[in-house]
Amino acid sequence: MRRPEIRQVVVTALLLVAFAVVGVGLVAATQSLTAERIEKNEKRALMRKLTQIVPEARIDNDLTRDTIRIEAASRLGTDAPSTAYVGRRDGEPVAIIFTPVAPDGYNGNIHLLVGVNVDGSIAGVRVVKHRETPGLGDVIEARKSDWIRAFAGKSLDNPDEKGWAVKRDGGEFDQFTGATITPRAVVNAVHNTLLYFEANRQRLLAKAERAQESGDE
Repeated sequence: MRRPEIRQVVVTALLLVAFAVVGVGLVAATQSLTAERIEKNEKRALMRKLTQIVPEARIDNDLTRDTIRIEAASRLGTDAPSTAYVGRRDGEPVAIIFTPVAPDGYNGNIHLLVGVNVDGSIAGVRVVKHRETPGLGDVIEARKSDWIRAFAGKSLDNPDEKGWAVKRDGGEFDQFTGATITPRAVVNAVHNTLLYFEANRQRLLAKAERAQESGDE
């Protein structure tokens, strides 16, 4: 191969390497920017759901950053540690939002946010993720109906234990036309979250206190 041809091959190779380096850099930069944007969007979406349960007027902290670790618990339907969000006013907890799972939905797990006020009443409930049948089971979504909002203000005493069931099972909560399994699963999960809070109230509030002290350092 003559010298000009060798030079041409080298130049071409160097250009290809340069294009590859630039391409990799652009991809990395795009991924970084996209990841940051996705993280911000996810945080905003989470904050919207959390403040539907504990409105911003009730708290003065950032719910997404004020968290405690919850060990796996059968009452919460979790087999691994989960995160709970603490709402505070003037440093004092006003509610804890748990992330329980109803394992017995019609098409599998139903992931929830369940807010419990420190007095043991329900602050609110929202569905985070599910695979229930469109047009039937998906009525558990707040954007589809007001059914999920009926939990607000309920407690272990209101209704009593028998009342914590769908009407078909002798309880207080409505079921859906053609769909009983889905609302039954959600009612059970919310009730179990209240039972978990009641059984672990002091420990949870102590965790919240330690989290506050750690955040103040």
